[in-house]
Amino acid sequence: MRAVIQRVLRASVTVDQKTVAAIDQGLLVLLGIENADDLQDIEWLSRKITNLRVFNDVAGVMNASLIDIDADAIVVSQFTLHATTKKGNRPSYIKAAKPDVAIPLYEKFVEQLEKDLHKKVGTGVFGADMKVDLLNDGPVTIIIDTKNKE
Repeated sequence: MRAVIQRVLRASVTVDQKTVAAIDQGLLVLLGIENADDLQDIEWLSRKITNLRVFNDVAGVMNASLIDIDADAIVVSQFTLHATTKKGNRPSYIKAAKPDVAIPLYEKFVEQLEKDLHKKVGTGVFGADMKVDLLNDGPVTIIIDTKNKE
């Protein structure tokens, strides 16, 4: 799994001109799933995201997590995170999982994140043409890949 995590002051996802998820302060997680991903990737990534210390503490130092500040999250599936651009100018998405594999893993990831955060998590609509609006705070943007554990 590959995730692009953005600390936001606000974020929302719109599908067909209807807002399907919106948060104030928290994290927007763009999630790419590949065929090799499994339950271990889901659990590791969820724990990493919930405990990632990217929010300011009372001293103004990035030392607080989503859990620490009781912030919210939105998870948006994004197969393009597994694009390969090595050859030519047209990205290849061969590493990205097809919907029959990706959808159950995406849903399990959202469930795990909700369990770890002890609250509901906003989501996009898998496979839909989504409009993601956000106000990146910092900016703070972090890329995590479960295969590299970084």
